[in-house]
Parts: sequence; structure tokens; C-alpha cells
Amino acid sequence: MITLFIPGHADMTKYEWATNQHRDTMASHVGHYDQLSYYAVAQNESVGRVRAQMLEKMLEPCGPPPTKKKQQEN
Repeated sequence: MITLFIPGHADMTKYEWATNQHRDTMASHVGHYDQLSYYAVAQNESVGRVRAQMLEKMLEPCGPPPTKKKQQEN
């Protein structure tokens, strides 16, 4: 398992962190042809189709963003 350091800040939400993690992982898979080819063989799909699926997953890797809670005014 490869662990990547993704910089963030103290106000980063769990959703933002998970989204960045997933996008970084998918970008790594797409960028390394040998790894992409391995996934294509394992799924019995073409490399181009697997690449397209991974790029599609990068749009919203963790689903739609959660609704923002309104802050109370003092």
C-alpha cells in the first residue's frame, strides 16, 4: 500500500481530505501506464476504457459534497 502525503490545513473537512486523497490516487494510477495496464487486464477491459473510468471517478470520487451547516449569528 502506498501512502501519500497530501498537504492540507487545519480547517479542511473530512470530505475535502478524502476527495483530495482519492483524486491523487486516481491520478497516480492513470499516470503510471504499467499500473493502468494491470488494472485493465484484471478487469478484462481496454486500457483506454479503464483510463476513462478512472478520470470519470475523479470528478466526484466521494459522492456529492455534504450540505453546509448555517452558522448562527450572534
